[in-house]
Amino acid sequence: MRATVGVKSKLVCTHGRIGDMFPTMTHTRTSPLPQAALDQLFCAARTYAAWQPTPVADELLHQLYELVKLGPTSANCCPMRLLFVKSSESRERLKPCVAPGNVDKMMSAPVTAIVAMDMEFYEKVGPLFPHADTRSWYAGKPAATEAAAMLNTSLQAAYFFIAARALGLDCGPMGGFDKAKVDTEFFAGTPLRSLLLCNLGYGDPSKLHPRLPRLSFAETCRIV
Repeated sequence: MRATVGVKSKLVCTHGRIGDMFPTMTHTRTSPLPQAALDQLFCAARTYAAWQPTPVADELLHQLYELVKLGPTSANCCPMRLLFVKSSESRERLKPCVAPGNVDKMMSAPVTAIVAMDMEFYEKVGPLFPHADTRSWYAGKPAATEAAAMLNTSLQAAYFFIAARALGLDCGPMGGFDKAKVDTEFFAGTPLRSLLLCNLGYGDPSKLHPRLPRLSFAETCRIV
């Protein structure tokens, strides 16, 4: 049963500013998503390694971030930073940083997102979490900063994959690359450190392998 109140205007995806409309909405409780949506996000979604030659519009990348930024992080610290590698010149810069087995995947994808951690994310947390002095939790404390950056950037990366699928994109996350080379090539002189790569576009389903098995509920979960 759906009970929605307080919606003043329809959500409009103009220049990627999906999130701009969210403050006009009160809390909404909805029924579960239909099976078609679950299929798109999870059941039928796959990790793609081959891509159709269909470009991804910059507008869509804006819309993608507007969704991703709404996912929760510890004290709203939001440490993830994204670099969308799209031009031929940028691809050539990234190519030597990628493991040989991943080069074709990356070079054929319309976009490759470098998902990075801002190791000075605490410099931006004041307006994001004004209820407490969260900067003091991390500034000058490298172990705490590292732990928070890794945990929350990983969380945001997961939101990134789901949001991309929700917008009709396919994803190809990759860990096979030289992080030091990427950081030198793209983030020199900044506090950013690469975490993973994610190819984005419209996958070629004819090149998919059968889905690998997953662990069962009984193998991984308990209800107490």
